[in-house]
Amino acid sequence: MRCPICHFPETDVIDTRKLYEGEVIRRRRKCRACGRRFTTYERIESVSLMVVKKDGTREPYDREKIARGVRTACYRRPVSADAIEQLVNEVETAVMATDQQEISSQFIGDAVMHRLRDLDEVAYIRFASVYRSFADIGKLREAVDELLEREGTRNSHLSAVTTDQGTTDNHSRM
Repeated sequence: MRCPICHFPETDVIDTRKLYEGEVIRRRRKCRACGRRFTTYERIESVSLMVVKKDGTREPYDREKIARGVRTACYRRPVSADAIEQLVNEVETAVMATDQQEISSQFIGDAVMHRLRDLDEVAYIRFASVYRSFADIGKLREAVDELLEREGTRNSHLSAVTTDQGTTDNHSRM
C-alpha cells in the first residue's frame, strides 16, 4: 500500500480490526520511509449483476427470487430443503460462471428448468407453466409429452440393458 503522505510504495500493517460484523476490515499502517501512520479500509466489492427480463427491463439479481420460485414449484412434493438449496446453488454458480454484468432471465429460467426436470417432474411442470406462460392447455400438453417422451427414452434404454443381461426377456427362456 502506497503512503498517502510521501507516496513511498511500502508500508507495514500495525493493527487490523473487523468492523460491521466482518464486512469491513480496518488496518492501521505505518510508512517505512517517513514513519507516518494512516488508516485503510477494505470491503468486498459486490458484483452488481443485472437480470434482463423478457420485456427488456432490468432488475438486480436476486438469489432469493430463484429460491422462492423453486420452493413454490416443489410445494407439497417429496423434495427436501437441502435439494432445493443445492439446485439454487447450482443455478447461481452457472449464472456467476458467465462472468457477465447482465444475464437474461431466460438463461436463469432455463437453468432452473433443466435442474428441476431431473429433481421432480411435477415441480418441473409447475415451474414451466409459470415460466413459459402457457397460453392454453395445448402448450402444457406439449411440455408433458416432452417429459413423457424423455422418460420413455430412458425406460426403453433401461429395458434394452436388462434384456441384454437376460433378466427380463421371457422369450429367451422358451
